[in-house]
Amino acid sequence: MSVKLFQFAVSHYCEKARWALDYKQIQYESINLVPGTHIKTIRQLADKSLVPVLDHDGHVVQGSASVLTYLDEQFADRPLTPEEPDQKTAVMAWERRLDELAGPAVRCYSYHHLLKRPRLVVPLLAAGKPWLYQWGMRLGFSRIEEGMRQWMKINDRTAAAAQVTMETILTELAEAYRQNPYLVGNQFTRADLTAAALFAPLFQPARYPVPWPDQKRLPADMQWWLNKHETLLAPLKAMYEQYR
Repeated sequence: MSVKLFQFAVSHYCEKARWALDYKQIQYESINLVPGTHIKTIRQLADKSLVPVLDHDGHVVQGSASVLTYLDEQFADRPLTPEEPDQKTAVMAWERRLDELAGPAVRCYSYHHLLKRPRLVVPLLAAGKPWLYQWGMRLGFSRIEEGMRQWMKINDRTAAAAQVTMETILTELAEAYRQNPYLVGNQFTRADLTAAALFAPLFQPARYPVPWPDQKRLPADMQWWLNKHETLLAPLKAMYEQYR
């Protein structure tokens, strides 16, 4: 059996897929790509340029949610999707909302601040690649920053809106975890995995395969926000530490 995961090491959506593969104890090969130059590789596999992309013995699945569904269908052990219909509906609703709102908000907010510090962000973008990639990215960083901001619509206005979205969803998640150990039912599901994976860049877990910068080196306003919302991030950090 051959399982390959085409990914950005820094991507929190790719972390969803990695976590699911590891949780199910599936052996796989990570193919680390660099944003921008990844397009040629991914377009040879799938219609869109987004990652993650899973290749299982030639069967290609694109997108983190689709990957999780496929893994539960093909590898029954340690399921992440409940069988009970109401619980399944609730889990999928949480995942869809997190994917559509939280994931883009965390990405926009984080890159808006980190792109101002090339020495911090280049090692994240080039994680898993030879040092020459970092060298090349440093040389052309102004174009990389411009391209990423344009591609992902990152600016002062969108970053401010992303911050509000993150705070709203984190408050909802914290309240849900105060009432129950899991978002749905009495076991760990893809909803919990998605929440912890997509917010992971904000609490920087050690098991994430990128060289996180020292928080003291982060932009001051980003440090302030993280310190202020540490309590809201705590349930997700605990979920990550327990199940990752």
